[in-house]
Amino acid sequence: MEAVTVVAALGFLLLAGAEGSAGDEAREAAAVRALLVRLLGPGPAANFSVSVERSLAAESGLDTYRLSGGGAGARVRVAGSTGVAAAAGLHRYLRDFCGCHVAWSGSQLRLPQPLPAVPKELTEATPNRYRYYQNVCTHSYSFVWWDWARWEREIDWMALNGINLALAWSGQEAIWQRVYLTLGLTQSEIDEYFTGPAFLAWGRMGNLHTWGGPLPRSWHLKQLYLQHRILDRMRSLGMIPVLPAFAGHVPKAITRVFPQVNVTQMGSWGQFNCSYSCSFLLAPGDPMFPIIGSLFLRELTKEFGTDHIYGADTFNEMQPPSSEPSYLAAATAAVYEAMITVDPDAVWLLQGWLFHHQPQFWGPAQVGAVMRAVPRGRLLILDLFAETQPVYIRTASFQGQPFIWCMLHNFGGNHGLFGTLETVNQGPAAARLFPNSTMVGTGMAPEGIGQNEVVYALMAELGWRKDPVPDLGAWVASFADRRYGGFHQDAEAAWRLLLRSVYNCSGEACVGHNHSPLVRRPSLQMHTTVWYNRSDVFEAWRLLLAATPTLAASPAFRYDLLDITRQAAQELVSLYYGEVRTAYLNKELVHLLRAGGILAYELLPALDEVLASDSRFLLGSWLEQARAVAVSEAEAHFFEQNSRYQLTLWGPVGNILDYANKQLAGLVSDYYTPRWQLFVGALIESLVQDIPFQQRLFDENVFQLEQAFVLNTRRYPTQPKGDTVDLAKRLFLKYYPRWVAGSL
Repeated sequence: MEAVTVVAALGFLLLAGAEGSAGDEAREAAAVRALLVRLLGPGPAANFSVSVERSLAAESGLDTYRLSGGGAGARVRVAGSTGVAAAAGLHRYLRDFCGCHVAWSGSQLRLPQPLPAVPKELTEATPNRYRYYQNVCTHSYSFVWWDWARWEREIDWMALNGINLALAWSGQEAIWQRVYLTLGLTQSEIDEYFTGPAFLAWGRMGNLHTWGGPLPRSWHLKQLYLQHRILDRMRSLGMIPVLPAFAGHVPKAITRVFPQVNVTQMGSWGQFNCSYSCSFLLAPGDPMFPIIGSLFLRELTKEFGTDHIYGADTFNEMQPPSSEPSYLAAATAAVYEAMITVDPDAVWLLQGWLFHHQPQFWGPAQVGAVMRAVPRGRLLILDLFAETQPVYIRTASFQGQPFIWCMLHNFGGNHGLFGTLETVNQGPAAARLFPNSTMVGTGMAPEGIGQNEVVYALMAELGWRKDPVPDLGAWVASFADRRYGGFHQDAEAAWRLLLRSVYNCSGEACVGHNHSPLVRRPSLQMHTTVWYNRSDVFEAWRLLLAATPTLAASPAFRYDLLDITRQAAQELVSLYYGEVRTAYLNKELVHLLRAGGILAYELLPALDEVLASDSRFLLGSWLEQARAVAVSEAEAHFFEQNSRYQLTLWGPVGNILDYANKQLAGLVSDYYTPRWQLFVGALIESLVQDIPFQQRLFDENVFQLEQAFVLNTRRYPTQPKGDTVDLAKRLFLKYYPRWVAGSL
């Protein structure tokens, strides 16, 4: 009963100012109508009427939509308690009544004529207050180079998927620059502190400083402009943007301006030395803490307004200076009190990753110190990795503070088919039924997007379901039908195979981080075991190719065909690597030459050629996004190098090597392939000369290749080349028979 009271209190707190006026309702309805025009075009959009009526949620206080109408000559009527609820209702109609599909990679929006009637008025309320989206890291791994046009598409996708709570963190460095200048820091000290654009997420969480910087003045101006547009659109749809707040990290230069300030230098992070990490943390009792915290939030809210929810992460992947509960309580209270000094209605959104990342440190007393330092209902926890390692279970539902059950799923924006769909399907309902549960929402918190779209379609749907999907096999088959715009037996069968294999990881070892040998620096110690039967992937590949005569005109189908071809090639790399390693260890030179030659000189170039047939898998497109942000050629080169570093070395000496690996045409040919060629050559030389293979020497040599790629200025194609279907067939006909025959 206590937990129910807490959740109700939080709901009251955040809904108190959310009823809005008739003007708010009209604005949100207009925003959804504009979204509808962007999505369908003005003609088809005219067949819908959209209204926003707060009274729809009067009883439950939870977002609600109502669908009715349609049929010959009648408009489809969509009503929602907020703009987001109306957009979610619209998406439900398009999905379930029209067989349409909206995704990052594109949409299938062939509408039946006339529009199907809603046979009986359909009213749906979400079971929880929040549907959250984003991870602090998403802003660096996926959003960093976006312009307004790309942000607009993302916010449309968010609204259609019912997202009503999301980070809005662009432009904060411009605000911090004003604050630091006010405090007496010089511009050069500020420039030295900020990271480059591709690494801002970790600067914002105190993990890094300086690396990849400085930020040009043009960057600040553009990000301020973007943030205003992002916030205006989110608010117009009834979303709650989460703004940043002061977490306690300060530039070293603060100690020059205020020599008596009490700071602690934290330990290093991510294999970086103190040139780029070991951030300075202001002591919670220092008088400068509330001054800096309130200065920042006052300047931020003056610029952007506020919706009263703020994010701050003081100890993300960093061990606090003390495990004493009194210290942890003081550090937590200091952050919160700086918020409420400026905004008495402030609610703190905290990523719960720290509790997962260092479970030995965060025992019951330590977690309790943080939870009790903020009034109940004013601390909202993101249980960030709940689909695999939920923290709410071992913390008694965060000791009474409300939390959002989040699916993290992806690390580093990696490609690679992966999911824990059964666990995701069951997770939110189980959390809701947990004894004294304080769950108040569901969330999607990937580090990177643009991959495994089926996983996010399910999670978004679960935000509106009270119970799990009863039959995931049937669900994934209908997903395929909608995605491709029609039924095909082979396509459905392929997706059922993927569901039981790559998308059915279970247990605490399931982490969506691609460690395939394809995208790792080669060694003789790489792991190739997977949680699924590889034959399911190859059979799904065959089935999708069998569907090409019927489905090849579908852009979504061609995308998926490429993606599963890429996955099959990834599996083949692992298998050929196993052959290479065995041949080397058995000193079988002929077998080594054959397997190594196929892997490094045939398979990887063929993969690159397939990837080059789709604009969404081009390194050139990726890098061109970065260059397009620049206002000069020097800036374009600087931004491109930021992007290249993130994709590969991550730090100056490969500090977090290949963490953000991608499988892109150009990256495979000029980064992964040369590494494999060097590795195979080194193994051959070892056998021929009868000298041991030295991993350390190889690492030194391969680093020269990796660094050369980062520093290179070669421009890559931004337009696709070749036909995906033809190239996928060619790869299939060469390797699938070998796999079946067991004679790679």
